Amino acid sequence: MTTKVSTFPLRLPNSLKAAVEKLAAADGTSMNQFLVMAAAEKLSAITTAEAIFAERKGRADRDAAIRFLTRRGGEPARADDELPDGA
Repeated sequence: MTTKVSTFPLRLPNSLKAAVEKLAAADGTSMNQFLVMAAAEKLSAITTAEAIFAERKGRADRDAAIRFLTRRGGEPARADDELPDGA
């Protein structure tokens, strides 16, 4: 199976390019391969985080959270850490 690829010019600050070149060399890969893997890792991290937060949001119980936050005992809210009016 052949993967289709695209090319495009990439502008990097000189300091970032130098750092990528250094890390790619230490990793034994080309600068291109290093950047491809970095982009793939970033995409994976973002999509994984989005999925985790979406799942947690689906389980959220706002009323239970408010009851927990306003229960008796504990410490009063710190300055600028109160719930907004109407929440």
